[in-house]
Order: sequence, then structure tokens, then C-alpha cells
Amino acid sequence: QVQLVESGGGLVQPGGSLRLSCAASGSIFSVNSMGWYRQAPGNERELVATKSSGGTTNYTDSVKGRFTISGDNAKKTVYLQMNTLKPEDTAVYYCNARLVVRSGIGRYSVLEVWGQGTLVTVSS
Repeated sequence: QVQLVESGGGLVQPGGSLRLSCAASGSIFSVNSMGWYRQAPGNERELVATKSSGGTTNYTDSVKGRFTISGDNAKKTVYLQMNTLKPEDTAVYYCNARLVVRSGIGRYSVLEVWGQGTLVTVSS
């Protein structure tokens, strides 16, 4: 069974920093992409940052210059370094992964998996 385990959320004051971690486990052939989404109360889930297997990164405009996504495809991990946090960054952050798994003899498919979510609260 493929799963994602997240850690690193918590309470931080405005201007502070947090680092989120996510690790994939299970029968995984390779990583297609990994990333982070967030959902604030009353809002839809939105993309924060993604990283492809080739290293291409993508950020939502509101976090550019403040957040950095990194990771190791071989270890199936992804991190989100969040600096200069603002109250509007408060949300549940979800790790997302698109993983290549074996679906049959000589056959592979892409499986999308979500973590359980970790709460980030930015408040004084």
C-alpha cells in the first residue's frame, strides 16, 4: 500500500519559518512529481508548490520568494521550507505525489496519493 507521511506543521509567529516534510512509502517504481497543496477554512484546496522528477519547480504567486520546495526522488521525499510566514499562509498543508507503480506484468500506471494533512498556523 502506497502512502505519504507528513510532518512539520505547527504554530509560528508572523515572519517566522517552518519546514514541512513528506515521505512516500510502499511499492513504488518511481516518482513522477511531488508537491504541496493547502486549504484554508472556507477555501478550496490550492496548489502551493510542485517539483517534477526532472527538477522543474512551480510555485503559486503568493509564496514566490518566500517558500522553497526541494526533495530527493530516490528517497521519495519532498520538503517545503517556508520563510517570512504571513497570517494568510494559515491552512492545512497536504503533500501530494504522482507515483509510478506496477499495475501488471510489464505494465505501469501513475497513482496520485495525498497525505493526511498538517496544520500550519501563523499568528501572534
